[in-house]
Amino acid sequence: MKIIIVGGGQVGGYIADLLLENNHSVIVIENKEKALETLRKNGLKDENIMVGDGTDALLLEKAGIRNCNALVCAAGQDEVNLTAAMMGKFEYDVPKVVARVNNPKNAWLFNSGMGVDARINQADIIGHMVADEMNYHSIMTLMRMSKGEYSIVRIRVDYHSPSVDKTVAQLKLPAKAVLIAIYEDDDTMVIPHGETMIRAGQHILAFADEDSMKELNRVFGSGE
Repeated sequence: MKIIIVGGGQVGGYIADLLLENNHSVIVIENKEKALETLRKNGLKDENIMVGDGTDALLLEKAGIRNCNALVCAAGQDEVNLTAAMMGKFEYDVPKVVARVNNPKNAWLFNSGMGVDARINQADIIGHMVADEMNYHSIMTLMRMSKGEYSIVRIRVDYHSPSVDKTVAQLKLPAKAVLIAIYEDDDTMVIPHGETMIRAGQHILAFADEDSMKELNRVFGSGE
């Protein structure tokens, strides 16, 4: 996939490294000298960097926005991210536009009407992670979806869980929850099916809404 990232700060730089490690084609647009120095210091090649304003149409076209698969707006200013998102979606019809929310008060602006397919609200994610740690013994939110009440969560199977040594088919899982993967102690990943056995200490990735998270906590937690 060909991906353009507007903003090469810590967030944009990290996303670029992750995508390059997964063999995607990446261009990072950044105009701050300090950020550019950090990108190069961290090993990003000049062929993956374009110097300039991420809201400059000519620069975006030079970066290949007309045929890119995704645009990631990761600048430190919400106005830059929104402008880039609108340009990407409405001027160049980019299939997937993801935008970072810096100020939580501006989160309501990051919607499909502004060209944003998915928003990453760091404050919201951190807030839910803290709340989950307080409310649930076994669950941590990894990613909250920008639409609806669904999240991708990680669940640790408690040693006193009533689900230990049962198969997935034997569990009474909530209707609005899907088990995505199970990680064993040696970091091997298992795609769960009906005969997959649940073991104490495993970590399970699941897709669930708020009510289902409470039920998953009961199913895989200590049962208290």
